[in-house]
Amino acid sequence: MILITGGAGYIGSHANKELWKRGYETLVFDNLIYGHRPFAKWGEFVLGDLEDLDQLRLVFKTYPIKAVMHFAAFTYVGESVEDPQKYYANNLKNTLNLLQVMLEFEVPYFIFSSTCATYGVPQEIPIPEDHPQDPINPYGRCKFMVEKALEDYSRAYGLKYISLRYFNAAGADPDCEVGEWHEPETHLIPLVLDVALGQSEAIKIFGTDYPTEDGTCIRDFIHVTDLAEAHILALEYLFTQGQSEVFNLGNGNGFSVRQVIQTAEEVTKRKINTVEWERRPGDPPVLIGSSQKAKRILGWKPKYYELPVIIQTAWEWHQKLYRDFKNLR
Repeated sequence: MILITGGAGYIGSHANKELWKRGYETLVFDNLIYGHRPFAKWGEFVLGDLEDLDQLRLVFKTYPIKAVMHFAAFTYVGESVEDPQKYYANNLKNTLNLLQVMLEFEVPYFIFSSTCATYGVPQEIPIPEDHPQDPINPYGRCKFMVEKALEDYSRAYGLKYISLRYFNAAGADPDCEVGEWHEPETHLIPLVLDVALGQSEAIKIFGTDYPTEDGTCIRDFIHVTDLAEAHILALEYLFTQGQSEVFNLGNGNGFSVRQVIQTAEEVTKRKINTVEWERRPGDPPVLIGSSQKAKRILGWKPKYYELPVIIQTAWEWHQKLYRDFKNLR
């Protein structure tokens, strides 16, 4: 059985579905602060918090857990700057709680949901895994600290882990069973689609004077189902090779803010109003990752790498979200 912490959230729910499709038994462990109970559609579900060591021990005692995929984390960069204690307590301390109980119950395999935010401001593009890590906010620092803890735990206790550093997760399950549902929403594509649906008047473009072709930031958008696929390949790599590793997960291509808006207009066939705004502090002009290592070692082959396809799946889900879950929002 695979334990999925944060499995009722955006990426965790997609990973749960892909595991289920491959015949794995899964257990979702989520406190539902940001997750959604309807997203835990596959396997079993336990409502719980990683802060509670006794509850964690009961879960490991009750279920035959073979490996852990750890998605549970707070992910708002701005909030992490305003309230770092919240992030160090949840993203760092609670992860150490989880690792402690894994060691107690001799569960040896751990897949960690990390982030490109551990790199900080990029010194080269595309960013390779051996790029210096110098995170510039508490969110990135928490993830960085967990990565370092995993290195130490691997050396000292034999824990086998893979850290997956995501770039910009986007899109939704092509079957439209789960998708992106954040409150509050901060990601570009769903905010753009809010405008297309008439839920917002305009999308803010933060900075139009960057040294890019159209003056707006360029980001690396990777489809969430491709991310989920990478997690399963990483898990099976640990099962067969037993070697700890770190991998970037990105598209390898960058799309500017204006490109995203234009593509969304083409997909939705609706006009999307924009408002030009000041730059946000700390936003690098270009953020693109190299995923060649994951492709070479894991055999990862992203299927949904074209921007119109990513946005089409997001658009189909976004319409369903407002149609079927509007009363829950």
